[in-house]
This record gives sequence, structure tokens and C-alpha cells, in this order.
Amino acid sequence: MKKKKKRSTVSNKYWLLCLSLICVLLMALSFFSEKASGPFRVIANVTVIPMQKGITQIGTWLGDVSDNFQTLKEIQKENDKLQARIDELTVENNNLQEDKYELERLQELYKLDQNYAEYEKVGAHVIAKDSGNWFSTFVIDKGSLHGIKEDMNVMAGSGLVGIVTKVGPTWATVRAVIDDASNVSGMVLTTSDKCIVRGDLSLISSGRIRFEQMENNDNSVEVGDQIVTSYISDKYLQGILIGYISEISVDSNNLTRSGYITPVVDFKNLQEVLVITKTKAEATTEPPAKEKQEPVVSEPKEDVNVNADEAADTEANADIDTNADPDPGTNTDAGAQETE
Repeated sequence: MKKKKKRSTVSNKYWLLCLSLICVLLMALSFFSEKASGPFRVIANVTVIPMQKGITQIGTWLGDVSDNFQTLKEIQKENDKLQARIDELTVENNNLQEDKYELERLQELYKLDQNYAEYEKVGAHVIAKDSGNWFSTFVIDKGSLHGIKEDMNVMAGSGLVGIVTKVGPTWATVRAVIDDASNVSGMVLTTSDKCIVRGDLSLISSGRIRFEQMENNDNSVEVGDQIVTSYISDKYLQGILIGYISEISVDSNNLTRSGYITPVVDFKNLQEVLVITKTKAEATTEPPAKEKQEPVVSEPKEDVNVNADEAADTEANADIDTNADPDPGTNTDAGAQETE
């Protein structure tokens, strides 16, 4: 192996030497071809000049390649700068788009807040949800420290989302009206016909929920009528929009009607909600404001009349005690009848 390598090295040297001698010879012939004529010029024209042209072309090509390589480097640097700028603009554009959509959602919430201005509300962000595509049960970032309580109504979009079922210090769980465990007492806004709105996750994929147990009477209930929360609901405040009737039919018993509602809330995309900070129980037990603020002006007069009546009753009782049966049981029964 070593001998073969030595032989190849020696042969390469000889070839290089031969080529060098040929080049020197050709250069000499080229020099003499300019001064001599005849066969030398012919030989030079045939051998040297074409080789010079070839070498020139190779040199020009190598120069172009070098220039192109340099230009390519500059273009690559410029491309990297432009790509970085494009990335910056893309991030900026995404942020602007996100701000735009958030502004639209907040404007929608503001409009909803104005539609139900009689209720005080707290805004909240959705921070978690159950598995699945729908916000049937989810968690918000407001809790008892922010005044949130169980059974408070939650709204978004154009109406009712659901109700608070569990509360922590800084979070609360909300069950939506589309959840299988949800049953809301509703009514038709135009006729006040009552019904039960039942959650069904198998139906919401088609964009609707079911209502049933609506009385089949002479009232005209049609597709497009609004269904709102009923005044007889135990936990939902009255008049919050649930959705629009999309289908209605008479049941087989001819006594009730049932059908489907298109909700006014997008339960596939919920990010912000409004929580009404008063439960139905608090709203129904709270006395009217006028009764709270009305001063009791006639209180002294009533005391005088009461004292006079008590004196008269005392005299009458004295007369009765003188003539009546002294059985204590009879007196007790008479007093009980007056109290009821």
C-alpha cells in the first residue's frame, strides 16, 4: 500500500512538471508569435489563444461566483433583518387583534349591563372549565372576597349563562343552563306562559336547548318569542333573557307544549361574565326602600290610643272577672283566639 501511494505521488509530480513546461512553452510561443510569422503564429493561434480565452472565462466565472457569494451573504443578512421585523409586526398585529376582540366583548358586556341596570353586578374572567367543548361548568376569578355568593345569577352575551354553585375566597364555580343538571323556570315574555328549560349537552351541539311543560292554552306562542326567567323561580331573578323559541309543538297529551330554544349566549366561547351580586332570596326578602326611609310620625299618638284602649280593656276585664266562671282554662282559650 505504501509503495502504491509513493508511485502515485511521484507520477502526480511528473504530470505537474509536464504541465508547467507546456505552459512555459505556450507562453514563449505566444511571445514569439507576436514578432514572428509563419508556422509559429499559426501554432500560437491554434494552441495559446484558445487557452488564454478559456483561462480568462474561468477567471471571469470565478470572479462572478465570488461576487455572487458576497451578494448572497448580504441578501441573507437583509433577509434575517426583514424576517425579524416581520415577526415583530406579527406579534404586534396579534396583540392588536386580541385587544380589538376584547374591546368588542367588553362593549357587549357593557350593553348587557345597561339592559339590566336595575341589578348590581361584578365582572369576572373565566379561568377554568370542565373537559369538553362547551362551558357547561366553569370557574371564574371572583369569590367571597369580592362579594360572590352561591345562587347568584351569571350573565354574558345577551342574557343568562347560569348560576353560582360553589364559592371560594378568590374563585367561584358556575353551572350553565346547558348543563344536564340544570333546570330553569322560564316563561314566554309576551304571554307569561311558564315552562321548564332543561339543560342537555347532547342538544347544544346543534345550538339549542329544550323547554317543556308549557300549558297548552289559547295564548299564541310562536317561533321567535323570547323565553326569560320566571317570577316563580326559586333561584333565578325575573326577566333575564334565556333565548328565542326555535321550535314548538303540542305534546301527545294535548295539555302541554314543548320545543327548543336558541340560547343568546355562545357557550363555546366564554371569557368574561357578569355576576349579579344579589340572590333571588335576598331580592324577595328585602323590604322596599320607601318602607325603610318612611319616618313613623304618628307613633306618639298611637301610644296614647293604645294606653287608653288598655285602660278600657282593664276595666272590662275587671267586670268580667267579677261575674265570670273562675276556671283558668276558659280565660286562656279566649286569649289564644285573639292572638290568631
